[in-house]
Amino acid sequence: MKRNALLAILMTMLLPLTGYWIVKYYSKDAVHMPAHYFYDSVGEKSVRGKKVPDTIWHQAKNIHFTNQLGKEVSLDDLKGKIIVLDFFFTRCPSICPGLAKSMKKLQESFKQNPDIVQFLSISVDPEHDSVTQLRKFADKFEINHDTWWMVTGNKKEIYDFAFNEIKASIADTNVDTAFIHTENFFLLDTNRVVRGWYNGFDTIKMARLAMDIPTIMLEKDRKSPSLLREFIPYLPVIFIGIGLTILVVTLLNRSKNKNNAATNI
Repeated sequence: MKRNALLAILMTMLLPLTGYWIVKYYSKDAVHMPAHYFYDSVGEKSVRGKKVPDTIWHQAKNIHFTNQLGKEVSLDDLKGKIIVLDFFFTRCPSICPGLAKSMKKLQESFKQNPDIVQFLSISVDPEHDSVTQLRKFADKFEINHDTWWMVTGNKKEIYDFAFNEIKASIADTNVDTAFIHTENFFLLDTNRVVRGWYNGFDTIKMARLAMDIPTIMLEKDRKSPSLLREFIPYLPVIFIGIGLTILVVTLLNRSKNKNNAATNI
């Protein structure tokens, strides 16, 4: 067999395998998503006819607030949006102004895509944080009132939401159950499942949060998984099949060319 023919056969075998490993490598990165947190139960789901464990992740319940514009709002108003929230109070002399500055930077990062994410600062001192106080605090940082709500509401409901729905005391074990004061921002996906918490004063963590927001937007619904993800286990067979097909076609063409050459002699 001529050297060029041998090289052609080797290439037809190596190219499909190389393609498989490239797709597998980049698919692994593509499906990497921020983790889910706080499951309610573990059940089963069917995947290709087989029963496999399926975790039911905790979905934060709806809660009603009044925002800095005096408008009645709720989490249900934010369907389809990712939520980044923190807990604060307007009289806070320490961490709250710093957290507001960090949130402002995040809001600026997404000002060209306002439909992706909603920022939410929840007052833990609703007795003092009136609509007027919230508006004054918001205007101090020149925020966009449409995509960042500073809200007040019923204190018991807010604290129940913080501890039972967002699990603030698990994310930050130093949180005082009598008065919530944490440096964390909490990230909720469009299903209101907690996907992470990030220290608002840590530039590396904030950069990660800024990356995780659009990453989650690319995530497929669990009931409609990515087609590529479903085919990944079969990629070796597919690519090897392509290689064998190319090899057979190449050999048949070579045989046909030899027969034509013999006929012409």
